[in-house]
This record gives sequence, structure tokens and C-alpha cells, in this order.
Amino acid sequence: MFSSDNAPSVSPRSATSKSKVLLAHVGALFATLVWGLSFVSTKVLTDYELHPIEIYLYRFALAYLILLMICNKKIFSYSLRDELLFVVLGLTGGSLYFIAENIAVTRTLVANVSLLTSLTPIITVFLVGCIYKSERPSKWIVVGSMIAIVGVAFVVLGGSSGSIEVHPLGDMLALAAAFSFSIYSLVLKKINANYSTLFITRKTFFYGILTALPFLALEPSHAPLGVLCNAKVLVNILFLGLFCSLMGFALMAQAVKVIGPVKANSYLYGQPIVTLLAGLFILHQSVGWTGWTGCALIIGGLWLGEELTRRFSKK
Repeated sequence: MFSSDNAPSVSPRSATSKSKVLLAHVGALFATLVWGLSFVSTKVLTDYELHPIEIYLYRFALAYLILLMICNKKIFSYSLRDELLFVVLGLTGGSLYFIAENIAVTRTLVANVSLLTSLTPIITVFLVGCIYKSERPSKWIVVGSMIAIVGVAFVVLGGSSGSIEVHPLGDMLALAAAFSFSIYSLVLKKINANYSTLFITRKTFFYGILTALPFLALEPSHAPLGVLCNAKVLVNILFLGLFCSLMGFALMAQAVKVIGPVKANSYLYGQPIVTLLAGLFILHQSVGWTGWTGCALIIGGLWLGEELTRRFSKK
């Protein structure tokens, strides 16, 4: 009755596609938020003498058991090749990444580790460009990423002594962790088409736990199980397991499926900002001008890359 032939029409498929893309961006942002807060929870747990590998196993085991309860109709993948790819996901996104990062913290400055692991998005950009010729990122995305990396450096140095010292072993482990997660994102992109997000996340956690057990066996001592009865310990493990592992990995996997590894991983530049703000409001740490400048550079670099790409792609 009130319709007009001149009114623009929006196809249901187009609207659904846009909503999926929006939700993917929100999911990647949520994952970045909780992963940035995870450093605070991990710090609390290490104060109770829990080893980083123990923390990793507790959080992944909790997430895996929950996923197994809600996603158990299919146990194995379609082929041995796919099963091996899931092993790679468990290694690169789980055990190797977390263990390399945690050991790096003991071998070099925390500032070095934070800065080097923040290189994951730009490493992903170059790997995608090398492997997928049709998905090479624009030069503006690269420029924006470089500006964001400078911002990360400002944030990291703003919370440290203001200088970076070279510690070869620890620095190489931190860089290896960044490469590891980039490879995880690329393998995730490859396997996403054939399996659901929950199935992929469950398999990743399973092999992440399995491949971490040998590292735990090498540790000379372990925290007593009784420490889990402590309310603060339990709350932080629940946060790491439910939000950082279960929801964080599932949402990031969905984001990689919908918007691709480059755009999804670009949100990881925001992790230092979240950690900085968590230190300010939760740990009551001061934030200087370098920290706020870094936040502006990260946000500005990411916006600039996307905006210039959008503008010049229309010409």
C-alpha cells in the first residue's frame, strides 16, 4: 500500500552477509579484549606458584571438556591429512605458541616479548601475500600496520624502563611465537571451509593439550592440586578457560572464516592497549604520554589502512 517503485531494495542474502561480517568483527574485537586481559589473570596465577604450562593446560582442558559436551557427534576429521592439519593447529595456536611465549618471558624482558609477539598481524599480512596471490593486502594495509607497530612499541616502552635490550634466546622464542600464531591463522583459513567453528576449536584444544604434556613432564616441580581450591585461583582459571580459550578461540576462528586472517589478526594490535588499560584500572599502574601516544598510533594506523584502501579501491 505504501510501497514505492523507486524505494531501494536490499536482498535478504546481502543483509545476512553484512550481519555476518559485522558479527565477525565484533567477535575478533571480543577475542582481542579478553586476550589482552589474560595477561593480568596469568600474572595472578603465577603469584600462586602455578607454572605457565600448568596454567595453559588447566585453561585448555576446561575449554575442551565443555566443547566436548556440546560438540561430540563427530570425533574424527574426514581424512588423515585433515587430522594432521588439526595437529598443526594444536601446536601453532596452542602448545608451541604459549610455551614459547612463556619461556621467552623468563629469558628476556617482558617488553621485548610483548613487542615481538605483537608482530603477528604484520607477519600474517606478508605470509598471506606470499601464499595467496589473489589475496595480497594493499600497500595501505601494510602502511597502516607499520604505523600500528610503532604504536605498539610506544605502548610497550611506556610501561617498561623505556629501553629495549637484546637477549637472543628469549627474543627468538618471542618471535617464534609470533610466527607460530600466524601459521595457525593460515592453516585455520585452509581448514575452515570443511568443518564447523566448534569442531575446529575442539580439535585444536585436544592437540594443544596433547602436545603440551611432554613439556609439563620436563618440569621439575608442579603446584599442588589444592591450590585450585583458592577462590581467586579458581576465578582466574575460569576466566582464562571460558572467556580467553573457549570463547576467544571460537570467535577468532569464526572471524578468520568470514573476514580472513589478515583483517581478523589486525585486531591483535589492540592487545597492548587492553593490557595497558587493565594495568591502569585493575593493577593501578600509571600510564605516561608514551602509552597514550601508542594507543592513538595503533587505532590511527588501523583506521588509516582500511580507509585509504577503501577510497583508492573505488578509483
